[in-house]
Amino acid sequence: MKNPWRYLAVVCSMAVAASACGRGQSGRPSGLGFALSFPSDRSAEPLDGRVILMIAKDGSREPRFQVSSGPTGQQVFGIDVDSLTPGQEAWIDGSTFGFPRANLSAVPKGTYWVQALLNRYETYDRADGHTVKLPPDRGEGQKWNVKPGNLYSAPKQVFIDPTENAVIRLSMSEEIPPYPEREDTKYVKHVRIQSELLTAFWGAPTAVEAIVLLPEGWDEHPDAHYPLMVYQGHHHREFYTPVGFRETRPGPEEGLQGYDLEYAEASYRFAQDWKGPDFPRFILVTIQHANPYYDDSYAVNSENLGPYGDALTYELLPYIEEKYRGIGEGWARVLYGGSTGGWESLAVQVFYPDEYNGTWTFCPDPIDFRAYTVVDVYSDSNAYYLDSDWKRTPRPGRRDWLGHVSTTLEEDNHLELVLGTHGRSGGQWDIWQAVFSPVGEDGYPKPIWDKYGGAIDREVAAYWRENYDLRHILERDWKTLGPKLEGKLHIYVGDMDSYYLNDAVYLMEEFLQNTSDPAYGGVVEYGDRFEHCWSGDHDNPNSMSRLTINQRMAPLMLQRILASAPPGADRTSWRY
Repeated sequence: MKNPWRYLAVVCSMAVAASACGRGQSGRPSGLGFALSFPSDRSAEPLDGRVILMIAKDGSREPRFQVSSGPTGQQVFGIDVDSLTPGQEAWIDGSTFGFPRANLSAVPKGTYWVQALLNRYETYDRADGHTVKLPPDRGEGQKWNVKPGNLYSAPKQVFIDPTENAVIRLSMSEEIPPYPEREDTKYVKHVRIQSELLTAFWGAPTAVEAIVLLPEGWDEHPDAHYPLMVYQGHHHREFYTPVGFRETRPGPEEGLQGYDLEYAEASYRFAQDWKGPDFPRFILVTIQHANPYYDDSYAVNSENLGPYGDALTYELLPYIEEKYRGIGEGWARVLYGGSTGGWESLAVQVFYPDEYNGTWTFCPDPIDFRAYTVVDVYSDSNAYYLDSDWKRTPRPGRRDWLGHVSTTLEEDNHLELVLGTHGRSGGQWDIWQAVFSPVGEDGYPKPIWDKYGGAIDREVAAYWRENYDLRHILERDWKTLGPKLEGKLHIYVGDMDSYYLNDAVYLMEEFLQNTSDPAYGGVVEYGDRFEHCWSGDHDNPNSMSRLTINQRMAPLMLQRILASAPPGADRTSWRY
């Protein structure tokens, strides 16, 4: 056994409660250990959650803002705590699994900045009979390092020698404050409703939200009713599509520089265009659906997240249409989004074909699980390594436009394992698993693969295939779906996508190009040597073209709506 600590990490990853690894709340370990606690003035009651310890070389920023799987990511450890009482110490020691180094003994001797944080969990008694403990979203978009109510310690500089029998104590005496209320303007409105469907599923009041951009002249044309542009994507507290809406020109007094200035200027240009005489008069809706697993739900019904697809399509959008005079019919709703929003926009169009009239999908998350980034979950045996007779080759996780790799799939997943067991990291791989997987016996998502070792569960993969593999679903059901989707599917991706998402698009295109009765009648387009997230502009870098998506796509959406509106539809009241 060349590395006993790595062996221990493997054993810990297989434990039912991974918090048992590293002593947890059981008392003083031998060797170097960190004792982490919170004071009674932060909570007089016991708390559940994930205690995260961060160790950073760089003291210019708090360690909680330096956690990533990329080359600049710093060291992190994590343990689960159940009913941790004020003053009680949770222990992280040599048996606690960490990333990038697997354990404390592998941390080089030296001076570091350290910080601890408690990502607090709440208990949910779901309608399916399972009781689970999960981190609720508190308006931040499921980001543990800025989540209001989470407790953390002030950064502290310490000397670490993993060979010493020493204790380093940190008190999580600080609390992240709540966000201020957002204010409406003439054009931008914030909508929040309690979903009856999701509340019934979670056994607790559950809301869905949207940020709504009203068209120019909305208040001056009370008899007009408008089509919807529905933007799918990540959680944002302010309007974002992925450009803002700014009514004042940025000035030198703001001190904006570089891309911040470019973004502000583009947000101002979009506002001017939106209010101008030539921009199509849409209501633009940006969906906000953060949940206990991620900053959005992927906009579909799921065993683990609940009926988000139905809640958004049948509760939230009709509420917005009634409140702000939307037309309220499927022919007058179009979808768009990139990356997560790309998958969502395509999936929503596929799963609700009559409720929407087209999707403009950019760099979608995997839409064919034979190319789940670089893994074929149906035929590969291991997600992290390409196995062969004489060697194991790590699978890449992220690349640049020249193919240079900065992370591997194992690294990405090991960081998530440190940040949360049972799929509770709030990370990308965990949300895919939460959306696509059936519920496990413990009430949490059934893993698609072993989070530590990468061995793929073929039974779970088969469930994924029948329920969320969009290419497979289209091919399986084209006889009934095809007539409903003709002319509605438009997909764009760079052929050097950072996360290899173009590989699944190739497979989707192969199917779509061979459709008949009807032919799909849409678009699949590639950007040569473009990374994530290409949106159809061949002439400008992604950083700039993303700022003009609305101006480029709205005319195409208008054309589609006018060409396919049913007889007698309102094509005029909103075209002033």
